Amino acid sequence: MNFENLNLSKYLCDQLKAVGVKSPTEIQKNCIPKILDGIDCIGCAKTGSGKTLAFALPILQKLWEEPYGIFALILTPTRELAYQIADQFAVIGKPKNLRHCVVTGGMEMIVQARELSNKPHIVVSTPGRLADHLESCDTFSLKRIQFLVLDEADRLLGGKFDKQIATIFKALPKERQTLLFSATMTDTLEKVKMITKKNTFVYESTAEVKTVDELEQFYVLCPYNVKDGYLVEIVRQFREKDEKGLIMIFTDTCKNCQLLHMTLNEVGFDTVSLHAMISQRQRLAGLAKFKSHVSKILIATDVASRGLDIPAVSLVINHIIPNNATDYVHRVGRTARAGRQGRAVSIVTQHDIKLVKAIEAKINIRLKEYDVSGLHVAKILTQVHVTKREAQIKLDETDFDERRLINKRKKLINEGKDPDKVEQEIKRKRKEKNRQRFERRNLNNKNCDRNNVNSEQDIDNHIHNVEKSE
Repeated sequence: MNFENLNLSKYLCDQLKAVGVKSPTEIQKNCIPKILDGIDCIGCAKTGSGKTLAFALPILQKLWEEPYGIFALILTPTRELAYQIADQFAVIGKPKNLRHCVVTGGMEMIVQARELSNKPHIVVSTPGRLADHLESCDTFSLKRIQFLVLDEADRLLGGKFDKQIATIFKALPKERQTLLFSATMTDTLEKVKMITKKNTFVYESTAEVKTVDELEQFYVLCPYNVKDGYLVEIVRQFREKDEKGLIMIFTDTCKNCQLLHMTLNEVGFDTVSLHAMISQRQRLAGLAKFKSHVSKILIATDVASRGLDIPAVSLVINHIIPNNATDYVHRVGRTARAGRQGRAVSIVTQHDIKLVKAIEAKINIRLKEYDVSGLHVAKILTQVHVTKREAQIKLDETDFDERRLINKRKKLINEGKDPDKVEQEIKRKRKEKNRQRFERRNLNNKNCDRNNVNSEQDIDNHIHNVEKSE
């Protein structure tokens, strides 16, 4: 089957051929005809299966039947994904002079407001910034849009963006076509399926495996305090075999991401970082350097785990195992795209065994052990630890944590909350959690002398010591 069989116009088919897209994927074959027929759609398929074109092509075809702005709104959870989707619309819509606008945080609101007032055909946005525009200005309207797309719908509807989505939905017309796409069918999307209109078309990939066959998946088991040494050795070992391959390294927090970026640069690897604590211009610049192979290692938090299409990524490393198996699927989906081979290696400590079991149950595959020489790790471990400690000192001098706390307080103020009260509540919950942990530990310790710690004062002293150590 080719794109002509899907009733797409000649200009779209010619443009697809010009950019090297020859035949439709399964999700495109199933969803495009239904969307062209005006039916709401929920599409769920493996990452890298062509979901963006599955909604972009029918939207563009419908647009040129009756062109006006603003015709379609696409919501995404991350800034980088918003820019990527906009780029794909721009490439396919170029012959018809498509006007599009990207609305995300980290960029000038005045410039974005001006672009929105010029009525672009397509608006691609993150929920927070679009909600800000709707609440602060009236220079544009979404009352005439024909299409609403929620890309990575499971994350958008997972609770984090509820307030912003509610604000956006109030500004939308009731009569519209709604399209939801995701790589993973979560409980949230199951609930959406139950409450959608009866004629909503639902496409869900029948494959039990959530990752592609071309992806090899491994684990490395090591003690927690030497995992940085193992990370460096995995990268070094890969570089010996493949000098040009791109590597993505995922970790958990912005601070860890920046620390790894500084540490790996010092030990001889050219890296770029991608996380929420750097400006949007720096994020886009770093991503551009990685995509163009100027820097061949990208260290990122989960802001880079969803939807980013970088076909040449050869290796994904999980420096920190994600707490959610779904997040693992999205992370490793950055490699082995479009039929290419890829490899994912997860660094696992004694604390991560349950997480690994949950991941294996999710993807229906057992991870294989990755061979890393412990002797080689031992030789470089001291250097890695010293380098990371020096990076930690340099990072502390830049007030990195202070900037994070300031941003956190700003966010709470914008939400109408008192930052001091929120901080006090967090401290209270932490203290209570430490108290419960301490009491459980003493109950479970059969050899403990009951006279050692009995008083309330002893417990408070212990908790105080725990909090100081944290």
